[in-house]
Amino acid sequence: MSKMPALFIGHGSPMNTLEQNGYTDAWRAFGRHLPRPRALLVVSAHWYFGATAITAMPRPRTIHDFYGFPQALFDFQYPAPGDADLAGEIAELIKPHWVGLDRDQWGIDHGAWSVLAHVYPDADIPVLQLSINALKPLDYHLDLAARLAPLREQGVMIIASGNVVHNLRELQWRRQDLAYDWAERFDDAVADQVTQAPGDILRVVDHPDYDLAAPTPDHFIPLLYLAGLAAAEDRPLEPLVRGHAMGSISMSCFGLGAAVDLRKVPDCAAKLPEGVPPDQTNI
Repeated sequence: MSKMPALFIGHGSPMNTLEQNGYTDAWRAFGRHLPRPRALLVVSAHWYFGATAITAMPRPRTIHDFYGFPQALFDFQYPAPGDADLAGEIAELIKPHWVGLDRDQWGIDHGAWSVLAHVYPDADIPVLQLSINALKPLDYHLDLAARLAPLREQGVMIIASGNVVHNLRELQWRRQDLAYDWAERFDDAVADQVTQAPGDILRVVDHPDYDLAAPTPDHFIPLLYLAGLAAAEDRPLEPLVRGHAMGSISMSCFGLGAAVDLRKVPDCAAKLPEGVPPDQTNI
């Protein structure tokens, strides 16, 4: 079996699940052009809590971890199977780091299914989610990512889902193609870093725009998993999609071993529904 690619996907609004736009077209292209994996291991910005855990249930539930959106989004289901045996294998692989086997608490959250709805719409590939341990320093995530690298030789595709720039307080949700100057500067700095020396990704924490771009680290940390995998392989990441939405959201996507010719449409991000306060959308 060939080595599976790995992806970082800027997921943006949950409404991307239901939308067809330049970004969701790109995600569908991933699924069409990349090899079919044995399983998917997803690191989502939306499972950010005080422990390292992995889903280990046979049928993970679809979690609707937001409010204020149209009913169609709450009705959406992504009924992919889990893989408890693989979860146990991963727990052994990353020792001495401890990971809890979650048999009944979490499932597949919208950071995962809003993307997988397009990449693998048939929901017929087992999906596991790995939590982001909010209590650990940033370099912990780079080290953990490197320990996950052998999974790619075993048919597991690793997908990290977050946003390089994610500041909900600065969101201009009616302006779909807007990018603040500081958001573009930070996104460009990150792209330069991961396509040249991904192992040194933490240098961007000292960037003057970091605090605005990542006022909370939950959406930035998933990128560290791709950077850690790339560093373990001594390869740069590949820019797959670049773009911005609503001023303070970066939709950039990067790949490792996933050189795909993708459309780059920076002004097609999904629209938020009318009347939804941007700081309550949990995108």
